[in-house]
Amino acid sequence: MKQYNAILRFILMGFTVISFVSCRKDFVFQPSTGGLEFSRDTIYLDTVFSNIGSATYTLKVYNTSDVDIKIPVIKLGTGLDSKYRMTIDGMVGNNNRVFENVELLARDSMFIFIETTFDIASVADANTYLYTDQIDFIHSNQSSQKVTLVTLIKDAYFLFPRRDEEGVYETIPLGEDQIYGFFLDENDSENGNELIWNNAKPYVIYGYAAVPANKTLVVQPGARIHFHANSGLIAYNNASIKVQGAPSLDPENPLENEVIFQGDRLESLYDRVPGQWGLIWLTQGSTNHEFEHLTIKNATVGLYVTGHTQYNNLQADVRLKNVQIYNSANMGILAYTGYISGENVVINAAGEFALACAYGGKYNFNHCTFNNNWPSSRQVSVFVSNVDTRFDPPSQNLVEAHFYNSIIYGSNAIAMALTKANNNDLFDYYFDHCLIRFNNLNNPLTNNPLYQFETDSEHYNQCLIATNSSMLQPQFLDVLQNRLEIGDDSAAKEQAKIEYSLLVPFDLAQRPRPTAPAIASDLGAYQSRIFETD
Repeated sequence: MKQYNAILRFILMGFTVISFVSCRKDFVFQPSTGGLEFSRDTIYLDTVFSNIGSATYTLKVYNTSDVDIKIPVIKLGTGLDSKYRMTIDGMVGNNNRVFENVELLARDSMFIFIETTFDIASVADANTYLYTDQIDFIHSNQSSQKVTLVTLIKDAYFLFPRRDEEGVYETIPLGEDQIYGFFLDENDSENGNELIWNNAKPYVIYGYAAVPANKTLVVQPGARIHFHANSGLIAYNNASIKVQGAPSLDPENPLENEVIFQGDRLESLYDRVPGQWGLIWLTQGSTNHEFEHLTIKNATVGLYVTGHTQYNNLQADVRLKNVQIYNSANMGILAYTGYISGENVVINAAGEFALACAYGGKYNFNHCTFNNNWPSSRQVSVFVSNVDTRFDPPSQNLVEAHFYNSIIYGSNAIAMALTKANNNDLFDYYFDHCLIRFNNLNNPLTNNPLYQFETDSEHYNQCLIATNSSMLQPQFLDVLQNRLEIGDDSAAKEQAKIEYSLLVPFDLAQRPRPTAPAIASDLGAYQSRIFETD
């Protein structure tokens, strides 16, 4: 009997232990340190109208580890002020915007539902159409992971790489690589003909928009194109880009018909921040590009031109007329063996060169203004070269680099640099009636044959050489605000050669240049005027 009672007590104790273990609810959650995975890295919410809520969008969050975790904070980036709302597995957190100590089992997932409602008058002005925020997953080690939220407040064309059924983003070839981008489609199911960009509503580009081979992208007057970070525009073999900006017909709205390429951050804080987006890339074999009444702002490289070699053509492959390029992180224009013509072109502020005619090519600029006030001591405004040792062969013919009636200036002592290969390759450069800042401090370039301004009539004709900062000033209105109009006392005033001015009868602001032989027009892209008091 005693043996039976002992067995019975053992069995009862076993049932008690099993019951205790099976009923435990207190799983041990470890503080998260990162490594979450998401169904999407960016959530694009549809256009919303004032006081009408959006549809609900879903984000799935995965814990792929073998550990139960607790995420210390999940919140919207702007916190309680965010215009977005979210719920996490049915929880509302603090006003649907901040959540603390969110638990997620090992090898499990959770749903986050996002929506928004806007009173547009309270969050945006008439020129704003994007509202962005992010969901921040803040871990115990203070690292964070983010998922971007993007909402169109106004109607816009929204172009971005699509995902296939397996969730893989669309890419486009670039050499032997693939980059995040998409080909413009003339029969797109949502946007219609993506090879015609109009002014009906703005365009927002995510990734690189590519003009397919043998196709032409037409950008109509007044179009506004906004590029997200690491985005841009590429023209492929035998493709063309024609930007058809036009002068304004409304004195109260001088940018009415201007085409503007810029980033998608429209807050005033970002007005002149360089490097907000990538570049416009005219690849080898693309041709017959026309850019007229175009402003390019805040890119990494404004215009990148490569591989044009048909120099016998009467027309340049890239034709620029009334083009402005401002605040480029690296170069305003970078050309390798390019073939470019430009009139009334203004480039200001670039991390390296405003204009780089590199590795040979053919270039012709008339009545242009190249200025570089980048805050460093190494930048120049115009760089002309026929050599680059990174390439094979290391040099190419500089068929022509001619500048007429132009201003080449900047904050650096020397605003122009020439580099010639030590061989028999062509190096044809010519500056006629130009104002050039060239302060040869300590005379290191005095005997350099490329810079003999006074005695080398083959390469220089009646140029004004500013050898210090106090003489021959162009008197720009405000270089920091990208206002490169010249003052009435500018050294560039009435110094142009009439033969070249007749080829460009109106300045960048559409003011007429003098046509009488006895009256000279002004150097650069602008005619002088007496400035009003702002």
